[in-house]
Parts: sequence; C-alpha cells; structure tokens
Amino acid sequence: MSSPASGQVVTRFAPSPTGFLHIGGARTALFNWLYARGRGGKFLLRIEDTDRARSTPEATAAILQGMAWLGLDHDGEIVSQFDNAGRHAEVALDLLAQGKAYKCFATQEEISAYRDAAKAEGKSTLYHSPWRDADPSTHPDAPYVVRIKAPQDGTTVIRDEVQGDVTIQNNTLDDMVLLRSDGTPVYMLAVVVDDHDMGVTHVVRGDDHLNNAARQMMIYDAMGWDVPVWAHIPLIHGDDGKKLSKRHGALGAQEYQVMGYPAAGMRNYLARLGWSHGDDEFFTDAQALEWFDLNGIRKSPAQFDLKKLENICGQHIAATSDAALRQECETFLEAAKLPALTAQQSDGLQSALYCLKERAKTLPELLEKAHFVLTSRPIVPEEKAAKNLDNVSRGMLNELTPQLQNASWDKETLEEVMNGFAAAKDTKFGKLAGPLRAALAGRAVTPSVYDMMLVLGRDETLARLSDAAG
Repeated sequence: MSSPASGQVVTRFAPSPTGFLHIGGARTALFNWLYARGRGGKFLLRIEDTDRARSTPEATAAILQGMAWLGLDHDGEIVSQFDNAGRHAEVALDLLAQGKAYKCFATQEEISAYRDAAKAEGKSTLYHSPWRDADPSTHPDAPYVVRIKAPQDGTTVIRDEVQGDVTIQNNTLDDMVLLRSDGTPVYMLAVVVDDHDMGVTHVVRGDDHLNNAARQMMIYDAMGWDVPVWAHIPLIHGDDGKKLSKRHGALGAQEYQVMGYPAAGMRNYLARLGWSHGDDEFFTDAQALEWFDLNGIRKSPAQFDLKKLENICGQHIAATSDAALRQECETFLEAAKLPALTAQQSDGLQSALYCLKERAKTLPELLEKAHFVLTSRPIVPEEKAAKNLDNVSRGMLNELTPQLQNASWDKETLEEVMNGFAAAKDTKFGKLAGPLRAALAGRAVTPSVYDMMLVLGRDETLARLSDAAG
C-alpha cells in the first residue's frame, strides 16, 4: 500500500458536468472514497467544467444527487476547475519564464503541412516546432500558443499501483500545448495544477487516462512538484465484452435508484467490479473500508452483470434493519416520483418487513410483497386470486371467522385453529390458503398467511375475511 510522505491520503473525484453520474464514474468515486476514508484521509470533489458549451448546472446537480444516494460524502468545498483558469495560466507563464516552456507561433496550416509531409515520407507525425529554441528577438507580433518542452530522449516510467510500471519512450511525447492562442489553459494543465493545489496524493481514475499520465508528469517535473501515486483502473464492460454503453441498459447511477436498487447493495456491487478481497462477494461498508486497497484491483476490464447486482442487493435488503429499510423505501418512492406512504402505511410496512425482506431483490419487489399491508378495505382481488373465492370457499371463510374471534393472536394458536378447521372439513390447510390469500391480500402470491394475519392484527384480519365471505 502506497502512502505519501506526509502521511495523509488525499484522493479526488473529478467528473465533467455534461450529463448524469455514469455507473463507471460512480465506481471511480467509490474507489477514491473507500481508499481515502479507509485510511482517515480526505476525499475531495472537483467539477471539471472548463467545457462551457457542454457543462450545465443541471448535470452538476445530477452528479451530486447520484453521489448523495450512494452515500459518497466529500470533504471541503466543491472545486470548480473553470474558476481556477487564472491560476492554471499563471503556472504556464511561470514555466515560460523558467525556459521550460516556449511560445510557438506556428499556424494550424503549418502544423497540418508538417504532418502531411511526415506522413508522405513514412515518418512520425509528432510535431516538432521550429520555435522551441528560437531566439526571442525573432518572435513575430502574432498569436502564439505556449508549449512545454518535452524531454527528447530517455524514458518516462509511470509507476502505477494497478498497471505496474509502464515505460514511455520520451521521443513519442510532443511539446504539449499549455495555453491556447487566446490565453486559455488546456485541460491537461488544469488537471495537474488543480491536483497539486488540492494536495491530491493518489490519482485513482479510469485506465483510459493512462497515456495522459506521462504527459502530465512533464508538468509535475518541470514545476518540481511531487508526482501523485497513480492507479489507473480498468473500464467497465457489458456482458458482450464491449465498453458499457446505452445498449447494455441503464448507465446513470440515479437510474438504478429509481429502479429500486438499495444504495448499500449498489456500493457493494460496484466495489466488486474490478476489485476483490479473496472470494468475498457480500460485505458491509465497514468491511469494504477495512479491506479496500489498490493492489486488489485487477488489470482486466470488469463486466457489469445485472443478475449479480440483484443477488447482492437482495442480500443487503435481507441484512438491513427494518427501520432503515422503511426509510430506504420512502426515499425510493420519492426518487421514483411515486405516491408517498401515509403514516399508517409506513408503520404497517415496518411491522411487515420481518417476513418480506428475505426474498426481495429490489425495493419495488419488496413493496409489492407488502401490498397486503399497504392496501385498504375493501380488498378487490386480482383475477387469479378471485378464482379462489367460489361459493364453497366463501362458506368456509364464513365458518372460520367465529373460530378466530376468540383465539390467542400468535402463530402457534392460529396454526392450531386453521389445521383443526381443515381437519374438520376433511381437507388440508393448503386448500384454505388460496381463499385466505385472496381475502387478506387480493393476490394469489403473498407472504405466509400466518404472517399476514399477525401483521394485520385480529380486527383487520376478521374484517377482511368477513368482506370476502359476504
């Protein structure tokens, strides 16, 4: 495990506010959060909003909502990259003053002509500016960009916690532009300056940024700044082995909230996408914080599997306390813009959760199982359930009701009464179950009849049986 000399780990998540919180971005944020929080460090948030045409306040809000749902809290104020443009330019001008960068007056036409000629001769199209070592007295009064002086020989080694040592030949690095001709800083400069100024010690990001690391290291080295610990994590693929996209289904973290996946299950599943701790599939937040380390991240792409997500979410629903689960159901209804529960429904739901949560994989599934306690009289049975309420079964419910009126309202006594009644009718309890389900829930598939009776209580149970028998 790598740690900075100062001791405190500082990670960051730096999304572009051009859309929702992508599931891949959510996992990157989670990895950074786990690594910092598990070591008593800081987890910072920076919005990379330099693309003014595509950055929107709505997208920033969507990213923040997605992170809030996943419980990924950040330290300090949110940093806006755009607001730091003056500071980014200051660093470029500092490098210029130190002779580590230079003014390049080449026009786009000249650069294109250079590359076309190199291509025709079968040479590298890497642009070598004639202005790199030009005497300032020869500078024209014309627009220019500021370029960094890339090392021209030797190698750059990216020491990566996930990918291992990656060696780049320096003659493949161009004199990267730092400031455009209008004086605005480029993204590659902005990222380095912001990470340095924010004290970021560990850069954990997608491996599509791996090649950027060598170019960004030029700025760190030129400024004499400490290079952060790199950890470039594999991307997420769909079940067909291709990069996750819309054709694979939902891409935004909030879409999964609206579909009713519990946040704890989503955190668990995302943590397992590309990282492992032995064979552990299901684990708590506390365990993830204790176990998570960069050396547990695999190099190969992770595959998003909806069935595995559902399985893990089902285990989290089962393991969640009734009070917390009730709260999560209410938050889900709000996020999905569905009607809120009344106080009575909410209380009823909590009292029923003990017998519902073992078999539900999502919150909508859980609420469907809770239908019997969320609905109210008169119960209108579904078509399949209604078939169980013929004249014979109605007559049986009519006879059963008085026997339940004075019975002790506990499972053992209720089972005794039901089995005794079935025996007297020369039948089995299974024959009674269908009509009871239809009477109590209006459904053919429900939780156990006894559990429903205990949750509903004597008065409500007898009222529903009387309605159905009528």
